[in-house]
Amino acid sequence: MSTPGSGVGHGRANTGGKRFISGVVEGFYGRPWTMEQRTELFKREQKWGLNTYLYAPKDDYKHRMYWRDLYSAEEAEQLIALISAAKQHDVEFIYAISPGLDITFSNPKEAAALMRKLDQVRQFGCRSFSLLFDDIETEMCAADKKAFSSFAYAQVAITNAVYQHLGDPETFLFCPTDYCAAFCTPSVLQSSYLHTVGEKLLPGIDILWTGPKVVSHKISVESIEEVSSVLRRPPVIWDNIHANDYDPQRLFLGPFKDRPTELIAKLRGVLTNPNCEFYPNFVAIHTLATWCKATADGRQRDVEMDDEEQDPCYSPQKALTLALTDWLQEFMSTDQPGGPCRPPARLKKEVSEEEPMQTDMGEGSYIPGPGENPLYTAEPLTLEDLKLLSELFYLPYEHGPTARTMLQELDWLKNHSWAAAAETDKTAEWRSRAQQFDGLCEAVVQMFNRLSNAPNRSILYDLYNYICDIKSGVGLARAYVKTLGGQARPAAQLLNTDPEPWGFRGGLSGEFQRMLPCHGNRDLFRHPLMTSVYSIRMFCPEDKMEVQRIFREMQSAGEGKVPMMMQPPLICDGLSAGEIPPSPQCALVLEDEMGVCGYALALTDAKPAAARIQRAVSDSVFQDFPSLVTIQVLPRVADPSPAKRMIGRLLSSIRSSGSRGVFCEVRHSDRRMLDLYPKLGFFKPITMAGLPQDIIAMGTSL
Repeated sequence: MSTPGSGVGHGRANTGGKRFISGVVEGFYGRPWTMEQRTELFKREQKWGLNTYLYAPKDDYKHRMYWRDLYSAEEAEQLIALISAAKQHDVEFIYAISPGLDITFSNPKEAAALMRKLDQVRQFGCRSFSLLFDDIETEMCAADKKAFSSFAYAQVAITNAVYQHLGDPETFLFCPTDYCAAFCTPSVLQSSYLHTVGEKLLPGIDILWTGPKVVSHKISVESIEEVSSVLRRPPVIWDNIHANDYDPQRLFLGPFKDRPTELIAKLRGVLTNPNCEFYPNFVAIHTLATWCKATADGRQRDVEMDDEEQDPCYSPQKALTLALTDWLQEFMSTDQPGGPCRPPARLKKEVSEEEPMQTDMGEGSYIPGPGENPLYTAEPLTLEDLKLLSELFYLPYEHGPTARTMLQELDWLKNHSWAAAAETDKTAEWRSRAQQFDGLCEAVVQMFNRLSNAPNRSILYDLYNYICDIKSGVGLARAYVKTLGGQARPAAQLLNTDPEPWGFRGGLSGEFQRMLPCHGNRDLFRHPLMTSVYSIRMFCPEDKMEVQRIFREMQSAGEGKVPMMMQPPLICDGLSAGEIPPSPQCALVLEDEMGVCGYALALTDAKPAAARIQRAVSDSVFQDFPSLVTIQVLPRVADPSPAKRMIGRLLSSIRSSGSRGVFCEVRHSDRRMLDLYPKLGFFKPITMAGLPQDIIAMGTSL
């Protein structure tokens, strides 16, 4: 096994010779881990080659809500023991504090209170620290507004002062309020907040970043290079891919993935903020450790059939198998905290000479007689059981293969239930697939049974609510399919007007969600019949009135507090209003069953349109982005895919005309279109001098 830090970025690019930070942040909302669990974590980190633990539990009230309060003697004793345990296992203990809820930055007493608190923790033996300003209001109090020109300046001033007060510690982390790209206004590159942080924060202070979103599906090399250029240093990723504190019904047991190993050379480090439950984090932390040890030479290529993008240095599925294999051994161990003192069923306990003679063993054992029920026998947990468990509770943005298969099969069986009611050419297929689906359901039940009898009860208790829930849900689906096939009477919990409570889940929160129009449109498995059929065709003169209607309707919807007539025009307004004809082959409309519901129009040469509204645009902009595009879809088009296909066809036509690039304009108040353009996957914010204050320009090269 590698020692802490080996293979995890010593002297990697952009880290200034410091070791690559790799490990765990306890930064979730909910019950913090126990001191015993944290000590167990340090042992795992040392064993797997990770080197850092960031102490930041949101619900430790002296970390966040009552940050000014010093620790009591009893609390101090616990922290001293914890910091000492981290050192014993070569894990760097970073103490984080979150004063942002109510600190007055301009009050010297507040700064003194913060320094006094950190001085106390330093006396405990801690040498690394972090200031967190995440998840707080951005409005400064009146006193701070007089003292600081911006919220960023206020945060930077106190952070620099604390850093210097502590003697420039080797590791000091800062979490900005805008800690992901989605929070940056209008973009990462144009964020005045991030630019201030990057320019004014002392160079020895590292900055935490979660990626494109709070919970980032993918983190690309390009996105990290972009934010690094603004922050003037490589960030430390606070990775929430396995965090589950936002949904009490979800647990994530899939591998660390969708972060190319090329990132290692571009980052200062990676810390995973995993599930609230301690023991199920075995997979998240183990696979992160495997990722961190990936080599950069690319000599060994892992091929995975399901991966859209191949990483030559890291295979998520192989990393997952390694983690589950090790986890199985922990499941079967009885020496974990909370484990049973007796061996599991089916394992006969050997009586050693040192043990007292147990004369009643024969009396206590029962042997069933002829015709009686056999004794219940607990089968041992298998690696296949843990693979199934992982696939049922995979990752925030995707189900595992078995879960996807079960959803697809249930959908097919439901939509082809007519084949089970009468003999048709589909009947044999329906029955075969129903039998296969039943087999998958039975595998979930058997997995539940074997997990329930695993010797390590601590892991089981962390998993129990989740596996009970999935077993119940699978049971309902299984009963429904049997009913469709005529193999059973309709299940009471499916058709009864007064069902048991497990037949309707979610409580009040579930009822609220079911009443909202967007509920279900982010399901990882999309029901095919719930997707409208859209067609994209060339614009014709008869469409002009429909395009104008959509343009006026969307203008009114996005008008906001300032009437549209008082706002500066967009260059593309003339296109949508029908005052300027689109270029040949550069106009498309989107239709659904109700009629025209969107359009995409373009000018291959945007200069005349800009001159028409007296908009001064530099020649350098027109050199890179000579063409103009505008797109609009009605709110009933909830899926961005049709708009993406439409803009893709339009850009292809513009490219054929010889254009080098296109740009578009959006009003800052038009949140809907600001959200839509990035989803299309083509446009990024660009700098365009002379833009009116409320207008943002985006562009893409062709």
